[in-house]
Amino acid sequence: MEERCPIEATLSLISGKWKILILKELIKEPVRYNLLMKKISKISAKVLTHQLREMERDGLIMRKVYAEIPPRVEYSLTTKGKSMLRILKEMAIWGLENDKKHLSKCPTCKQCEFIENT
Repeated sequence: MEERCPIEATLSLISGKWKILILKELIKEPVRYNLLMKKISKISAKVLTHQLREMERDGLIMRKVYAEIPPRVEYSLTTKGKSMLRILKEMAIWGLENDKKHLSKCPTCKQCEFIENT
């Protein structure tokens, strides 16, 4: 087995522009695909689908399909995905302390507040 830097291992799971934002949106509860598209407004459907598949393959999220008409699919964090919340919490703290240009805060989604309470 080849040795690998632990930071590299972590980045291999959350690299890219969107995976952290997807994790953030799944913090509180399972979320349907269309709601993810709405909440992450600048992501394309193709990229969201690809990122969700990679995250499911890597064990960060779980995809649950309900046998309904029309079919309903929800995405939620796995235990492994929830373990990433420590990283998100530190990112939120860093952003609040260091982004003086934009006066970072979480006025609308309140996801960061949930991270701080975990």
